[in-house]
Amino acid sequence: MNQEHQIQLPPYSIRTDLAREAHEMAVQKHHEKGQIQISGVRIEETKDQGITTSWIWVDNQAGAQELGKMPGTYLTIEVPALRGKDSVLQQRVAKHFAKEFSRFLHEVGIGSDASCLLVGLGNRNVTADALGPLVVEHSMITRHLFLLAPEQVAEGYRSVGGIAPGVLGTTGMETSEIINGIVQHAKPDFVIVFDSLAARALNRVNTTIQVADTGIHPGSGVGNNRKAINKETLGIPVIAIGIPTVVDAVTIAHDTIDYVLSHVSREMQGVKNNPLDPYNRPTVRDLQSHEVPLETRNRMMGMIGKLSPEDKRGLIKEVLQPLGQNLIVTPKEVDEFIGDMAKLVALGVNCALHPAVNNENASMHMH
Repeated sequence: MNQEHQIQLPPYSIRTDLAREAHEMAVQKHHEKGQIQISGVRIEETKDQGITTSWIWVDNQAGAQELGKMPGTYLTIEVPALRGKDSVLQQRVAKHFAKEFSRFLHEVGIGSDASCLLVGLGNRNVTADALGPLVVEHSMITRHLFLLAPEQVAEGYRSVGGIAPGVLGTTGMETSEIINGIVQHAKPDFVIVFDSLAARALNRVNTTIQVADTGIHPGSGVGNNRKAINKETLGIPVIAIGIPTVVDAVTIAHDTIDYVLSHVSREMQGVKNNPLDPYNRPTVRDLQSHEVPLETRNRMMGMIGKLSPEDKRGLIKEVLQPLGQNLIVTPKEVDEFIGDMAKLVALGVNCALHPAVNNENASMHMH
């Protein structure tokens, strides 16, 4: 007797801090429904010499609901070749980031003489979480000069303070409480917070920079939400700059299954996408773009092959969680990447905040 088996799974939410990935998932969902446009969301994307720049505007609550992101402006810069640790490329990306971040400040209404507080979120002792403190360490701090010797400050600089407040486990205080106290006393015009993020795709880890005017929830990347740091809690504009340094193990397991299925499907269909490779090894882009026929999935995976992507992730999570294997993962080269990316972001921010600073003289200003 044939009996239809059904796997009942709780809904699984894909963990990503990137608006670009949230937009991609929303587009895919709309495409499956035969819809073309996402209500309340606008996007502008350009590609130039290996650098992809995306501007996403979430205009209203309808768009926020579609993307799962607060209404606001999101800038994303993706450079996959940064994994090669090319110093010339890093300088070029820093220059491009400075230009785009200057535009971002103008877009969100930040004046050229507005005073700023830089906040490096994260735990300095955990490599993947040390981005924020490292960026502040390499940033150009000038507030004390404006306070003690304003007559000696040349044109082309603004008042910038910096703090790396640590984490709740080492200070015993909510990060938002510390920052709020500093804001109340120092009275900056706006705040820039730097933090490590979580990505949906492993290929975006350590290769993507996101800027948003919606603030940030410390610890959200690893599912440890703290009190928000945004305009509503501080009373002044808050700009968040982050780089994804971790990815959910569930996502890696799910993608691995799909890559294996895609590879087998390619072999079965005799697809030759790379004639220069005698082994015909597919690239990640080949695998992601190659749809596995439903019949192949069902034959290879049985009931699991019939599951939707969300249900598969839910199943993997249910299997890994009781074993203590539902991990947050970072690449083994993270210690090298985190230092390079922190310097890159600090250089871009220094150039954007201080017109007198540029790529050529930045070494004179950075720590």
